Amino acid sequence: MPKLGMEPLRRASLVQATIAEIGRAGSLDVTVSQIARTAGMSTALAHHYFGGKNQIFLAAMRHILTEYGTVVRRYLAGASTPRDRLEAIIEGSFDQTCFAPATIAAWMTLYAAAPTQPQTRRLLTLYQARLRSNLTHALRPLSATPQAHAGVIAALIDGLYLRAALSEAGTAGDAKAAALDTLSHLLKDAA
Repeated sequence: MPKLGMEPLRRASLVQATIAEIGRAGSLDVTVSQIARTAGMSTALAHHYFGGKNQIFLAAMRHILTEYGTVVRRYLAGASTPRDRLEAIIEGSFDQTCFAPATIAAWMTLYAAAPTQPQTRRLLTLYQARLRSNLTHALRPLSATPQAHAGVIAALIDGLYLRAALSEAGTAGDAKAAALDTLSHLLKDAA
């Protein structure tokens, strides 16, 4: 007899275990058995809830993206102008929570898997579209070409994040400063 109310807890445990195992391995080169063991349950139960490793990984990335959205919204709560909104999105994108080793490994795995896995590509595309949409919305009152500027800033956020995440010398603070500086230059040119 299944224990009522356990499914959400077990799913959450598997998601956290997936993030931890990807962080430990530095890639998706982990097994469902390893994930299940870390979550304290059987491999069969992990397969029951998610079907396979790719589905567990997608759930883990959705969780990371939800956390990222929460962080950005926290920064946006204090934004009162379009410029404040842009800065809040950038600051949230370089929050220290985005630089936990396991989170970095999961993001790297997402980017690496996207070209060959349609569901992963779809998740990455959704993230990128949402980021560009939020940037475009904030840029409309400030720029004659908000979509073009949003594309530049979004690409800069992703690129600087990857560089800071992979660099021993670079930091989240340096990446954030570079993105904010570029924003200032774009807006100065747009004025």
